[in-house]
Amino acid sequence: MIKGKLLFVLHSHLPYVISHGKWPHGMDWLNEAAAETYIPLLQAFNRLVSEGISPKISIGITPVLAEMLTDNVFKAEFEDYLDQKVEAAIHDATEFYRTGDERHGVAKMWESFYRETRTYFLETLNKDIVGAFKELQDGGYIEIITCAATHGYLPLLGEDTAVQAQVKLGVETHKKHFGRQPKGIWLPECAYRPAYEWDSPIEGFGGPKKRKGVEEFLSENGIRYFMIDSHLLKGGEAVGVYEDRFEALKQLKVNFESQYAPVDEDFTKTPHKLYYAASREGIAPVAFFTRDPKSSLQVWSGEHGYPGDGNYLDFHKKHFPGGLQYWRVTSSQADLADKELYLPEKIDGRIRENAQHFKELVKEVCASDQVVDGHIPMVCAPFDTELFGHWWFEGPRFLYQVLKEVALDPEIEAATLAEYYEEFPPVDVVSVPEGSWGQGGFHWIWLNDMTRWTWKHVYEAEQLMTQAAQKYSIRTDEPVASLLKLLARELVLLESSDWQFLISTIAAQDYAEMRFTNHFSDFKKVLGLLEKAANGEALSDTENEAVKDISERDALFEHINPVWWKELEFPIL
Repeated sequence: MIKGKLLFVLHSHLPYVISHGKWPHGMDWLNEAAAETYIPLLQAFNRLVSEGISPKISIGITPVLAEMLTDNVFKAEFEDYLDQKVEAAIHDATEFYRTGDERHGVAKMWESFYRETRTYFLETLNKDIVGAFKELQDGGYIEIITCAATHGYLPLLGEDTAVQAQVKLGVETHKKHFGRQPKGIWLPECAYRPAYEWDSPIEGFGGPKKRKGVEEFLSENGIRYFMIDSHLLKGGEAVGVYEDRFEALKQLKVNFESQYAPVDEDFTKTPHKLYYAASREGIAPVAFFTRDPKSSLQVWSGEHGYPGDGNYLDFHKKHFPGGLQYWRVTSSQADLADKELYLPEKIDGRIRENAQHFKELVKEVCASDQVVDGHIPMVCAPFDTELFGHWWFEGPRFLYQVLKEVALDPEIEAATLAEYYEEFPPVDVVSVPEGSWGQGGFHWIWLNDMTRWTWKHVYEAEQLMTQAAQKYSIRTDEPVASLLKLLARELVLLESSDWQFLISTIAAQDYAEMRFTNHFSDFKKVLGLLEKAANGEALSDTENEAVKDISERDALFEHINPVWWKELEFPIL
């Protein structure tokens, strides 16, 4: 009876923000995501389980995010954040009641929301968000996949050892938090690069040199599958939520139109089955899933999709000082001044209607594709997790309703990536071109006139890290060994693709530039102290204090291994 499979894939990620600011940029990003997205999703998944329905969602939790969510600093700050939100809601409700403001009812809604979130975090989860996701995976209800350690943009990293380290650290951190080898990976920004003679886009960093394909690093580390955007399978235009939300990206698109990949109108490969990525001989094959463009647009787009429904909560308009939202979308074209009051009582009906529409759309897409070699068509629907709850407040309730609708329909069923991979392994091999989810499949959002300077520093630091690993990775004496690990931590933080993205979107440009510059400065400082210690010189009290400050500020990835930068585990043949 099953005519199609729905594969929801969620990608949970934030850059490292602990001890790096609070508001408007910093820890409150993590607090907001935990309160508005991660906890509501856990509530939705566990509600489904209690009703006898297995969510069957694949969710990526990036290594850097897992490290933050398990940090005691976050747990204490998050509790304080929830208390502040409850107080803000009480303050608003009191003031609105006194003045006869119609927003009083929504303020009471916010008070209940944050009180219930606080109780769930402290009592049900025992402050362990990561552990709650692990428990769902251990019960067979969801799949958790990994990512590169700090979301490094793999195609543009300058050294293959840097790509190797991002992947290895990602896998090892996943094992640390979830107790098992990950089968799948969400490549940062869905960015892929095949093997070829690569020439650095930044002058001064060498001519063309042979580079391994991204799939080789995945294969070497036991990863069986990844995802690509649909335009990398067929050519053409990527469709994503980011362009809707960041005006700066629209101008960047115009500036880089010459890089866009041509559309291959005659291309016959369907995105509704699994393929192996073409690789060099002798490499264990790695499969890839392809995003379905039709269904994704309905959820991605604030202009054309469900989040743009006029009844849903508007993300952008907020009431200060508490920062709570009291207005509905009204219209995707409406100015902030024209937003109308949010009416919670109208939401359930809209969610059910949207969920039923999405389920029928998935069935329609599957029915349009023929079953080949006994393979049931699948719709791979990958999204940033933070879309559900943070950007789109009603998103977790939508997911709950979709999964419930699917569970009740005999013609379609939800599945994890791992389940589909095991049931319908690939037959065909396809050459995947270089690219990402960015328009036209290239790198313009991360490498442009505003961000070019960052790559010069990334490439310099990567080369210096490789040299340091070759010299000192066999040293076990202190403080040499600890300083080399600290150096590696500063490098992977420097490599985060978030800095270039935030610079390009302008929304948090100053913060991103400051973070990038500080990590590079700390990298150089640690390198100097490492070389001094390696030469047998004692560090001064001031220098030891500087090392302590950096170590405490960037207290993650204690299991990082500098040997990963020494040489390739499987060199290019």
